[in-house]
Amino acid sequence: MTHPASTFASAVQDGDELAVLHELFATFPSRAEYLLPLLHQVQARVGFVSHAATRAIAAHFNLSRAEVHGVVTFYHDFRGAPVGDTVVQLCMAEACRAVGCVDLEFHLAARRGAPLGEVVPNQRWHAEATYCLGNCALGPSLRIGETVYGRITPERLDELLATHLGANTPGANAPNTDTRNGGATS
Repeated sequence: MTHPASTFASAVQDGDELAVLHELFATFPSRAEYLLPLLHQVQARVGFVSHAATRAIAAHFNLSRAEVHGVVTFYHDFRGAPVGDTVVQLCMAEACRAVGCVDLEFHLAARRGAPLGEVVPNQRWHAEATYCLGNCALGPSLRIGETVYGRITPERLDELLATHLGANTPGANAPNTDTRNGGATS
């Protein structure tokens, strides 16, 4: 039988990802209960779980690719493609919707030049919707990296982006192109 990492090596161009997989396969037993911990380690160390990694992980655990892919796509913590260094998550749960997160969604998408969740090539940051940051009393809420912020307004959002991403980051200080209200900003 071909070792999962050698199958992976033929499909992967990134030596770092290959090295991580070799190390993790040596660390994690090939029993299915170790699938989630291994996926978390791949996500933490590589930044995403590639299709090639999914194939190798499936072989390591003697699972189908569909089973591993199902786990990767079910849990929001796992990504199937690389994103920017900084992840910005806007809470879209009911409590935040009641206090204006939908307007912030349009504002953030206009700043980025793309809808939430869409990967923008060569952009150092990624913005996505999430559902409940556990900060309901202070909504609308936003997480940048590991820090959660409450009572977000469009102006505060712009300040946080500039602080975390730098004034020269593409999209961080872009003009508001939201034309839902005749071009007026909130």
